Amino acid sequence: MSAPSHVDPRLLRAFVTVAEELHFTRAAARLYVAQQALSRDVRRLEGELGCELFVRSTRRVTLTADGERLLPYARAVLQAQDDLLAAAGRSRPLLVDLNSPGLDTHREVLHRARGLAPEYELMARYESGLTWAAGELLAGRLDASFGRFAGLAKAVRAGLEQQPVRYEPMAVVLPEEHALAGLPEVPLAALAGETVYAGAGNTRTEEWTDLARRLFDGRDIALAPPAPLAVGEEEFRRIMARTRNPILAVVGFPPHPGTVSRPLVDPVPLSPVSLVWRKGMIHPALTELRRSAADLSAERGWLRRPADSWLPKQDADVMGAHPMSRC
Repeated sequence: MSAPSHVDPRLLRAFVTVAEELHFTRAAARLYVAQQALSRDVRRLEGELGCELFVRSTRRVTLTADGERLLPYARAVLQAQDDLLAAAGRSRPLLVDLNSPGLDTHREVLHRARGLAPEYELMARYESGLTWAAGELLAGRLDASFGRFAGLAKAVRAGLEQQPVRYEPMAVVLPEEHALAGLPEVPLAALAGETVYAGAGNTRTEEWTDLARRLFDGRDIALAPPAPLAVGEEEFRRIMARTRNPILAVVGFPPHPGTVSRPLVDPVPLSPVSLVWRKGMIHPALTELRRSAADLSAERGWLRRPADSWLPKQDADVMGAHPMSRC
């Protein structure tokens, strides 16, 4: 076993987790990474150390003699790192952007994480959309946010990491007197000829407007022109009451006075939600936030797509790149 000048703690954590599970699939699930990525990290560590750490077969994984010797030292290094990060992390809260008040998915993940890690402070922020929040994440003014990761520019995505959380079914918010308001569900075809508001002109929520544009394309649904940027729930309601346009939303979006919310069907359009954070960011509460998102996704079946659903290919590719999306 050779002695490299530096070993990435992430590679040591991959090694220790596989050593504890003796199963790459279970270890990958514990670390919230793809199995292929975990295998690459272990191979990289083996290359840096100049030795094999595991004997792999189609039926079992076992530690080599070198792996057995390395394991207690790797655990000691990781424990020291965890102690250091925990001490540093307690000096400030984890700032978590929930986009807007009333969005159930984001709020549930945060609340579960607070219960998992009561010793840490997780503070909610409301930045309206992931497009704006992404800049705040990269600048270090936010720690985590939620939203449609595929809707961000490629150069922005390169500085961020994401974990798929949920496919949220989409809905339309209608004035109570609208002809479609009496339906329990609204077929997409029934919106033909309508002008629907989806945040056009709002630079904070460009990823949402882009998703709407893709959904409306070829369906004779017009994207409502930009409305005055409304800051705060009361102002938003006032502006929307003036325009009287249907509003594209998600199921569970809080209703406004004088409106009804109806799920969209035939097909069921999906809004993909990921937990997003700055690449390389370290904070002990982030681990619990990720654990919360993964647990809720598994418990609620949030990453199961309905058979009759709509999702852009680029979103399916991004969400499918993470093992949790195959629940």
